[in-house]
Amino acid sequence: MAYQWNWGVFALESATGDGSSYGGWLVGGLETTLVLSLAAWTLALLLGTAAGVLRTLPQPWARRIGTAYVELFRNVPLLVQLFIWYFVLPELLPESMGDALKQTSPLTQQFLAAFLCLGFFTSARVCEQVRAGIESLPRGQRNAGLAMGFTLGQTYRHVLLPVAFRVVIPPLTSEFLNIFKNSAVCSTIGLLELTAQGRQLVDYTSQPYESFIAVTLAYLAINVTVMAAMRWVESRSRIPGLAGQR
Repeated sequence: MAYQWNWGVFALESATGDGSSYGGWLVGGLETTLVLSLAAWTLALLLGTAAGVLRTLPQPWARRIGTAYVELFRNVPLLVQLFIWYFVLPELLPESMGDALKQTSPLTQQFLAAFLCLGFFTSARVCEQVRAGIESLPRGQRNAGLAMGFTLGQTYRHVLLPVAFRVVIPPLTSEFLNIFKNSAVCSTIGLLELTAQGRQLVDYTSQPYESFIAVTLAYLAINVTVMAAMRWVESRSRIPGLAGQR
């Protein structure tokens, strides 16, 4: 039996009776994916930078903490971490906090678990990029900062990190793209992000090709936009002669 294409399905009013359209479902899922991914990326960048700095400090105890952090969040599968954040964390919190979390709306619980999971998982990967960027710099830069009277913290803030971030923009771009794609896993806990809305549309309309072609195009649009933006950032922040930059 030939498949009946129907691109007009996105304009149809949904069968839920709330006045929304099937196309509106995908737009809502896209908005959730964007907000979740950008929020998680902010968390990942902050935590990953802190862990990356720890892994390059002269104190052995600091390097061990950073290493333990990376090994924990990098080696446990993303789906397992998501289930831990969503199902296990409320049970590990103090009873009052756990009960308060369970009494929030399901959307809040799902979004918070997805945000923490993606943020911590990606931060371990960002940590390694930041560490590699710092360690790629000549040792004289750190010594020069300290010789000028900077504290170690000021040396990282004003000398090492500004240059290291310029070096690792390309690998950080890959991690930025991955966080959008990894957000699709969050549909397993019921969060209606882009992929979940696409599956729900199929359930209601029996038009799988149109639904997932639209979802694919949405992910492609996100990735192309991110890549273009990061190329612009890289070109504006490039240091001639550093790490192959011209």
